[in-house]
Amino acid sequence: MSLSLDDVKRIANLSRLDVSDAEAEQVLAKLNGIFGLIEEMRAVDTTGVAPMSHAQDVYLRLREDVVTETDRRDAFQAVAPQTEAGLYLVPKVIE
Repeated sequence: MSLSLDDVKRIANLSRLDVSDAEAEQVLAKLNGIFGLIEEMRAVDTTGVAPMSHAQDVYLRLREDVVTETDRRDAFQAVAPQTEAGLYLVPKVIE
């Protein structure tokens, strides 16, 4: 896929960008370079290659998924304006 100069000018117009002809030519060359790179990457045969989540073998340190905070619901609800059945009551803001 490649763009034409008219495509770049149309995109600039839709984006409400004022670009000169020289700038449009530069953008056109850059965009077509990017599209060319994408086409090269698509042409690579990746059959049998397992998908990776990262380009390097990076291992994150993991910790146990345990509760470390104490339950302070009663203390928090004691200072709340209104509570009911363990829930905070708030004014209705949408009719």
